[in-house]
Amino acid sequence: MACTTEFIDFVCESLRPLGEVRSRKMMGDYVIYVNGKCVITACDNNAYIKKLPCIADLMCDAEIGSPYQGAKETYILDFTDIRKTLKVIETLWDHLQYPKSKTRKE
Repeated sequence: MACTTEFIDFVCESLRPLGEVRSRKMMGDYVIYVNGKCVITACDNNAYIKKLPCIADLMCDAEIGSPYQGAKETYILDFTDIRKTLKVIETLWDHLQYPKSKTRKE
């Protein structure tokens, strides 16, 4: 089951205090960017984030799963405590790289 637009709108709106938020549909699911960095993979109305050491303490009680078969294990972000959610994304953002720009080969 793909994500609903209501779920994507909810996630994006929840993250707005952090800056520019946009979503991009990819093969039925979505990726969500904050200030130019991909922070969330959304699948089946769940928000998956990379399992990095910088957020391990904040996510110690989080569910773990994979957005699709064959994907690395990730944390599932819970939006019930929005202050914690924003802190997690803010911390994670600091440790993520900007996407590489695609250059055309001619």
